[in-house]
Amino acid sequence: MLSVFNFIDLLGTFIFALSGAVAGVKKQFDLFGVFVVSAVTAIGGGIIRDLCLSATPPAGLENIAYLLIILLAVCCVSFFQEKITSFSKVSNLLDAVGLGFFAAFGANKTWYLTENIQLSIILGCISAVGGGCIRDILTAKPPLIFQSEIYASAAIVGATIELLGSTGLISPLLSPWLAIITCTLIRMLAIKYRIQFPFIKNKSL
Repeated sequence: MLSVFNFIDLLGTFIFALSGAVAGVKKQFDLFGVFVVSAVTAIGGGIIRDLCLSATPPAGLENIAYLLIILLAVCCVSFFQEKITSFSKVSNLLDAVGLGFFAAFGANKTWYLTENIQLSIILGCISAVGGGCIRDILTAKPPLIFQSEIYASAAIVGATIELLGSTGLISPLLSPWLAIITCTLIRMLAIKYRIQFPFIKNKSL
């Protein structure tokens, strides 16, 4: 039976795989390049999380379902690239939603294995931002987590909300969806209204 968190993980994988495929197409990578960027975006953060938890082999490499989901995402972008890649808002939305899904799933899985609040928040965040960070590096973009963007902080909020459910402070049936919605809204509102963290200005420039 497919549990709520299995569903969240697989749907998040598909959303992030779409995001990675769109990024690869925009950079005019060949089909293999698009697949690689899609794959690392979809499962990169989860692999880092699983390695930190000594949960080996990582689920993203062991379970063929992830490969099939990534292939499906690449096919979707290949067939509908004119409709998908022409809108930057689509890329931003996919990234924001994927961020929420993986923050919730990563925090839940870490709590299930460790029952450590701090580690669950940290690895929930890494699950959410790790794949996007690798994607940005492969597409020659400065990773969002190193800029003044509200990105990793949104994932931290999402992971924290999920832990409220994992620890029984709120309904465990409500917490993952509340975490996903909150994380996604924070990210999208930050993009829309250009809300950023302060940064140290290089006065020599």
